[in-house]
Amino acid sequence: MKTVKEVSDMTGISPRTLHYYDEIQLLKPSWCNEAGYRYYDDTALERLQQILFFRELDMPLKSIRHILDSPDFDKEKTLKEQRMLLLCKRSRLNNLIGLIDDILKGEKVMNLNVFNKDEMEKMYQAMVANMLDGQKEEICKTYGSMENYHNSFLEKADDAQVQENYQKLVEWYGSKEGVMESVENIPSAELMKALQDRMEGIYKKLAEKLAAGVNDVHCFEVRQIIGEMDFISKKMYNMDDVSALMLEMAELYRENPDVRKAFDTEYGCGMSDYFVAALTDFYIG
Repeated sequence: MKTVKEVSDMTGISPRTLHYYDEIQLLKPSWCNEAGYRYYDDTALERLQQILFFRELDMPLKSIRHILDSPDFDKEKTLKEQRMLLLCKRSRLNNLIGLIDDILKGEKVMNLNVFNKDEMEKMYQAMVANMLDGQKEEICKTYGSMENYHNSFLEKADDAQVQENYQKLVEWYGSKEGVMESVENIPSAELMKALQDRMEGIYKKLAEKLAAGVNDVHCFEVRQIIGEMDFISKKMYNMDDVSALMLEMAELYRENPDVRKAFDTEYGCGMSDYFVAALTDFYIG
């Protein structure tokens, strides 16, 4: 058993925070003596370790408690998923550290953009080259002309959220060069439409399994459906490995209430949780 002070010294978490975790029932002490002093055994410390991993991923305390208290909580699967997400975070931090090192060396770093204007121009040209005439017509209705859309595309490139999204692309593809190669070899609009239609069919097949009461996402039937989704996703995004992308998608469908509501409305109540469970099982096992 360890006291609050010992746990605090070991983890760097303040005693006040440990008391708060107790109050919100996130981390209860294993035992309290007559004087009210809290003590934590190895099981409690393991739970605290999980909490710290989740907090490093900026997950709300309420969500952490929900996950840890779930009867479906699987420690090994969760650790593997946390590892994947922490590796993505480390990649982002390494990029920022690299930028700071460049500045300290005296190199001029004008901004934190992942892609420069020339690279963004290449992206735009590759994207437009694969558009159908109907898509261009819709863009012209919205922006007034393709030239206006072109200017808007480049202007938005400096937006922090846009650049954060580009950073995720770099993580998924492994490098900027990988992203640019993918953009330059983007599927044609006709092929992309066919792939999107097939992806829609995959969602419907998964929804049918849920409606039929197939609750075991590890079964062959469900894993076969996710395997098909994996294959189509590789074609859509021109990637050899889509595991990081798909796990990020699982995180979105787990945490974003608007996305969950829209998905459940489209494919049936509980589909979001079913989809998340199926993706996590397929990519983490």
